[in-house]
Amino acid sequence: MSVLIVIPARYASTRYPGKPLVPLTGATGEARTLIERSWRAACLVQGVDRVVVATDDDRIKQAAEAFGAEVVMTSETCANGTERCAEAHAALGGGYEIVVNLQGDAPLTPHWFVEDLVAGLWAAPGMGLATPVLRCNGETLNSLLADRKAGRVGGTTAVFAEDRSALYFTKEVVPYCAQTFGDGENTPVFHHVGVYAYRPDALAAYSGWTAGPLEKLEGLEQLRFLENGRKVLCVEVEARGREFWELNNPEDVPRLETMMKKMGHE
Repeated sequence: MSVLIVIPARYASTRYPGKPLVPLTGATGEARTLIERSWRAACLVQGVDRVVVATDDDRIKQAAEAFGAEVVMTSETCANGTERCAEAHAALGGGYEIVVNLQGDAPLTPHWFVEDLVAGLWAAPGMGLATPVLRCNGETLNSLLADRKAGRVGGTTAVFAEDRSALYFTKEVVPYCAQTFGDGENTPVFHHVGVYAYRPDALAAYSGWTAGPLEKLEGLEQLRFLENGRKVLCVEVEARGREFWELNNPEDVPRLETMMKKMGHE
């Protein structure tokens, strides 16, 4: 099995312009950019043949090459990370059996999330796409609810069928649950981890579809698969005591830095 990891990085983010180059300070007091921390996370994944950063911005290209990353330049017309991954895979000549989209806003993604994701897709030959989901504990669920109450998007949640095929992804917190949970208690809510593993045919097909109404409303690229009748496999991953959060808003920077210091991230 040949595996390519692509880290799509766009400077002109609507919600957070310049996000890939935002510095994050770790446990040693050293500041590294978000894109470098995401690249370092990707390099820890076992069983991967190649890791590249895909961008359309010279500032990101220069920063990534400065810390040793391989960069593939893609067009400014890419609407999202999946389209950028498809373009990068084609620019590299294709040929990889699995392409992983490790989005550049999740530097705390543990290597086993990606390893389990790739293994899950490989074991499901009828699926063209897989993505990880992480069961929320009470602390994470309350953080998601607090963000929504404050008008922020703290993360994406997922609901799926018994066969683990996705029913829906949303920036709201679903399913609705009237029960309250303690910080360490498991909840019925699953946090969607922003990583995708594609078979090349599914990735190539994606760019030929237009964005549907749900994708446009939610701003979630994976909904294009569901809106075109393609199944998405949800692979449950285990936190193993690690905290996970994505950088979606400026307010997430101190939260991520606190997590990194707590976990000893350099």
